[in-house]
Amino acid sequence: MESSKQAVKVSNNYWMKVVALFFVGWILMYATRTIFNPIMGIIGENFGLSNTQLGLANSIFFLTYAIAQVPFGVIGDKIGRKLVITIGFLIMGVMTYFSGLATTFVMFLVIRAMAGIGQGAYYGPQYALSTESIPKSKLTLGTAIINSGMAFGTSGGYLLSSKLVLENGEHWSRPFFIMAISTIIVAILFYTLLKEKVIRPEDEAKVVETDAVGNKVSFKSIISNKNLLAAFILCFTSIYANFVIITWLPSFLIAERGFAGTSVGFISSLVPWASIPGALIFARFADKSGSTKKLVYLLVPLAILSVFSIAFVTNRTLLIAVLILYGLTGKLALDPIVVAYVTKNAPKGSLSTTLSAYNFIGMSGSILAPYITGFLADTVGSMKIGFYLACILQVIGLIVFAVLAKDTKEEA
Repeated sequence: MESSKQAVKVSNNYWMKVVALFFVGWILMYATRTIFNPIMGIIGENFGLSNTQLGLANSIFFLTYAIAQVPFGVIGDKIGRKLVITIGFLIMGVMTYFSGLATTFVMFLVIRAMAGIGQGAYYGPQYALSTESIPKSKLTLGTAIINSGMAFGTSGGYLLSSKLVLENGEHWSRPFFIMAISTIIVAILFYTLLKEKVIRPEDEAKVVETDAVGNKVSFKSIISNKNLLAAFILCFTSIYANFVIITWLPSFLIAERGFAGTSVGFISSLVPWASIPGALIFARFADKSGSTKKLVYLLVPLAILSVFSIAFVTNRTLLIAVLILYGLTGKLALDPIVVAYVTKNAPKGSLSTTLSAYNFIGMSGSILAPYITGFLADTVGSMKIGFYLACILQVIGLIVFAVLAKDTKEEA
């Protein structure tokens, strides 16, 4: 068990190394996901697929990713979180490489499912290690910086595939090969540079028992906490909308708004780029105000408006404006605030379990969004209905959060 591993004293700047490494980790996590999206049409033509089947390819990936969350969290607590993260990244890298070698759609689905399992090893162990390493006074900011890797990865995946395949005409497998090699290199860096259990300088003078022996908390008891349940549902609806955009925005821009080539990757990248300042600004405001609900009431309605407008507006300039608005107020800006809210409401000694449950329920939205949106596009003949459904779900999430959640002040 981790409790048997001796904690290592670290320097004042060790947390910066942790933030940098996990920032890069999220870049690769999201880039290996989004390299598929701009070239879905090409892969669909290669294998003779409908939009529903293309959506299934993403849904299968996120199904295995979500299912793997809690088991990997438990395994990480027993054998070491650094080791679990490393193994997960090695699996992700190898399977990403094999994705480019797939010769049938079924083979592609199986390989992508295994890549999703590899990614499932990251979330819980990563946030557990970073939470233990980052000084408490910088925890929200450090988490926001780590999360911004998601934005860089989303944009990088879009641009890589758009440039190599849509503009340069290279084979669709090339982006998968490039990302695979990068992922394996970072897996080695994780194992080499991370420490399993640390004592921060601020904790040296304290005698703290961190393992909460005998204080086991069930998944059912976590779900029965109204504050946590409200956060989980809000996370689900936010992630659903986000993955409608991440998965289908490039195809929507090509099929229904007339964009082509590298411009598809560039326009799609406006969302993740705008989310970086949004996440940092609102995370800083959350630290100062201490009120989660006020920020939720500000951000979520603006996100709903922007998702609706993405599908509704036809003017290109206005479309760019609402994409930026979603980046500033959408999932990536909201996530650090809600994660901090979850950590404040998590049962004592069960932070990893609570965070795993949070991400498992939230990422269920990523399973449903690609497939349902693809199915609706095939049925109705337009992807717009998928965006409108995402708006409705976000409204439901906001209402549930307003009814169930209470602001929780962190103990001094």
